[in-house]
Amino acid sequence: MSALGQSTTELSHSTSGALKRAVACVAALNICYFAFELTVAQRIGSVSLFADSIDFLEDATVNGLILLALPWSPRRRGTVGVLLAGILLLPGLATAWTAYGKFALPVPPAAVPLTLTGSGALIVNFTCALILARVRRAGGSLSRAAFLSARNDVLANIAIVGAGALTLLRPSAWPDLLVGLGILVLNFDAAREVYIAARSEQRAMDIEHG
Repeated sequence: MSALGQSTTELSHSTSGALKRAVACVAALNICYFAFELTVAQRIGSVSLFADSIDFLEDATVNGLILLALPWSPRRRGTVGVLLAGILLLPGLATAWTAYGKFALPVPPAAVPLTLTGSGALIVNFTCALILARVRRAGGSLSRAAFLSARNDVLANIAIVGAGALTLLRPSAWPDLLVGLGILVLNFDAAREVYIAARSEQRAMDIEHG
């Protein structure tokens, strides 16, 4: 084996190990905050916190699937990427259903718990985004799915904190409801990007082996 080939192999093993550690850490952080945020969301009747808590569960699932699929072939990883695109839609669908109920009974959530819980989620997701930013190109569509999800969550949490501040100043159900619907749009866009990346990987493998 040439020196270049040996370096590439070692880098591949090193990158794979770094990706595994990153997604394992992110999965653990997400599953822990999911339980906390869902409890708060149910107690104060917040659409945005409910959507974000489901998103934490989705992130934990995404990163768990990445850990499972890393040893697989590029083609099989591309197939999992397509599956992840579908998983990214689930929080948005849950949000749409919750928002529908909120339209019928537009009661504002408690502003202080909404703001504090959103701030905690922002810290957790920003940490996850930093961790995943270092390995977002290491696993193709899989690592891209995890990074995009964490990035979107940071944007969503900033909006949640803003909704909490607005609700504190002037009690209304609308800031929370609109942020929840915004999370819906973010998840649809992330799902689209991951699907495109996964299909590109599959087509590249078809060309290589065709």
